[in-house]
Amino acid sequence: MAFGYPPRHTQDFKIENLSTNRILVLAVETVEKLGWNIGTMTEDGFSAYTKFSMSSWSEEVQFKIDFHNINIKSECVGSQLIDWGKNKSNIEKFIQTFEAIKGECDLQALDNKYTELEQKFELKEEGQMADSPQPKKIQINGFLSIFQARHGYFVTPTILVLNVMIFIIMIMLGVDVLLPDGESLILWGANFRPATLDGGWWRLITSCFIHIGIIHLLMNMYALVYIGMLLEPYLGKVRFLSAYMLTGVAGSVASLYWNELTISAGASGAIFGMYGVFLAMLTTNLIEKSARQSILTSILFFVGYNLLNGLKGGIDNAAHLGGLTSGILIGYAFYPSLTNPKNVTWKTATLVLLTGITLSASYFFLTHTSNDILKFEKSMEKFASLESMALEVYSMPEGTSDEDLLAEIQNRGIYYWEECIALVRETNQLDLPQQLHDQNAKLIKYCELRIESYAIIHKAITENSDKYQAKIEDYNFQIESILKELQQNE
Repeated sequence: MAFGYPPRHTQDFKIENLSTNRILVLAVETVEKLGWNIGTMTEDGFSAYTKFSMSSWSEEVQFKIDFHNINIKSECVGSQLIDWGKNKSNIEKFIQTFEAIKGECDLQALDNKYTELEQKFELKEEGQMADSPQPKKIQINGFLSIFQARHGYFVTPTILVLNVMIFIIMIMLGVDVLLPDGESLILWGANFRPATLDGGWWRLITSCFIHIGIIHLLMNMYALVYIGMLLEPYLGKVRFLSAYMLTGVAGSVASLYWNELTISAGASGAIFGMYGVFLAMLTTNLIEKSARQSILTSILFFVGYNLLNGLKGGIDNAAHLGGLTSGILIGYAFYPSLTNPKNVTWKTATLVLLTGITLSASYFFLTHTSNDILKFEKSMEKFASLESMALEVYSMPEGTSDEDLLAEIQNRGIYYWEECIALVRETNQLDLPQQLHDQNAKLIKYCELRIESYAIIHKAITENSDKYQAKIEDYNFQIESILKELQQNE
């Protein structure tokens, strides 16, 4: 079967002994009986939208009447890759219902109703975009066409290719294809509060273009292609790219503000932002009423499902919500320029204003985000240095006198372990996650055991006795146990 997106089914339905006008009336009555929402209508056809249910995911059904034939096309407007026969079923239901109504029709009544329908031809609502009342969709007719830039679909494939290329380069340079480790992600530009607040502001953008494994990449790129096909034709290249970047930054800032130790990466913040832009548009008259009702249900289902799925843990819902919220606001801000496409000033002013607001809001949140994690990281670097000096006791050269060894244990070893304890207790005053406070408690216990161990070694040397050897070994065992616990928590 050829690859095509969105999924669709087309069929011709021949009707004898009825004029085009009467066929149109019967088709409208059939759709009304099926409970579908009728969209735009002309003298030779109309569009309708099925209602969201278990048997239908809000498909668009288009009817083109040509003499004694109706060309019917049912096409998905939701995010499904496979329609599971829904489009074919829609056409079959229409034909069956049409035939049933046709057998009972009153020709005079059909003529009277056609007169009423004429008043609805090409009727647009106030504020509706003049150039196209129906949702503009880019057709995908082959896998490679996903990556092919063309009119109305330029920024989306560019972002898609960029994300895929970066992921391929990461894999070629040794990053795990399924589950990259945190160190690799941070190295490639992931968003991580200690690293970002320590001057790595560029991570707010780079994190939107790297992914945590191939599954993460595929899911995000599928969502990007879907929303890009629907939204980019409306917004145009400049608006679409601006909205994508601004919502991406907003999602990264939200993630940074909310998460203390989470390593965040992926395009989902920006993608949720684009869904937010489209949600805003679907609550206005920019899109024909019946079309927006159908699409809105599908979009809300997609967004709601993914937000609920993000509650399971391991998913950066803060970035999703930050992108979605900013996207909704940006979508409403685009409304004046979208209803006046010839007014370039409106478009330029809107983009400049949105950029200024996003950057200002980002600066505010980042400057009010606690950098105690960064202070903690710096303290741990100092702890490692003090620990190294305290452990120099074990590096004393052979032949060192007992007097010098005792002085080293007391004046350097025990002294630096006490400095380590003081440093850890100082970091406990910071605003840290509970897991780091728990880690600090283990570090203090570790240092105390070291001090007790040094003290007993000092006593054994002073008394020139081996009777403390078992106790020294017990301390060493306890120290090794704590070190293993600390390593497991890293």
